[in-house]
Amino acid sequence: MTRADLPASADEHPPTRLLHLLRPAAARLVRTRWPVGVHHGERVPASGGVILASNHIGIVDGPFLAIFSPRPVHALTKQEMFEGRLGRFLRASGQIPLDRFHADPGAIRSCLRVLRDGGVAGIFPEGTRGDGELHRFHHGAAYLALVTGAPVVPVTMIGTRQRGGGRNAVPARGDAVDLVFGRPWRTTQQPWPRTREHVAATSVLLRGHLLSELASALAETRRSLPGPLPAGQSEDDPDTGLVEPSREL
Repeated sequence: MTRADLPASADEHPPTRLLHLLRPAAARLVRTRWPVGVHHGERVPASGGVILASNHIGIVDGPFLAIFSPRPVHALTKQEMFEGRLGRFLRASGQIPLDRFHADPGAIRSCLRVLRDGGVAGIFPEGTRGDGELHRFHHGAAYLALVTGAPVVPVTMIGTRQRGGGRNAVPARGDAVDLVFGRPWRTTQQPWPRTREHVAATSVLLRGHLLSELASALAETRRSLPGPLPAGQSEDDPDTGLVEPSREL
């Protein structure tokens, strides 16, 4: 496959210096409040482009992924977070703003730049925080895997929100948090054209793998997910990707 077969990527790699500098100190600081277990970090390839695809149950999922991943992560983050001091920090630490409600070629190009430079891109395929059981599954991770051939490593977040906790709840002090890295999944790199049907079919396969790894993670840790958010606290989410029929409202 020639480079001409691939979509364009961003001109520059997102910043990495702050990620490398802050991660060790941040990990020590977080562990003064919560015991954090990182399981099977060796499943993340030590080099080359990698996509981390995580379930999403709590507001601290993004920071925990950035801090405790075996390698620095450039994660797709909703653009609403990129305001004020927090926004400046997120940009400086190499996170990638995403418009969840419209096509966002800039975010895709940034992810492609990361992967082609041998870095790690992080995605939450559910889009928004919820029960973490992948009932909704957006196509971004499958698309990036098709375009680049990079492996997708599932990540299961456990304990980052208590049962019954609201959208912005954090674990109680001393509550255990587990990050379980699953077995990598690959699909064949696909040259142009990549049809919507091909991307959707790839999403079905990828979601099946993530569900299998999620079940394995829960069995291994002997823990459970927190269940749905309280009534009225679910965020708006675009009606795209895969949705279980029983969840379509």
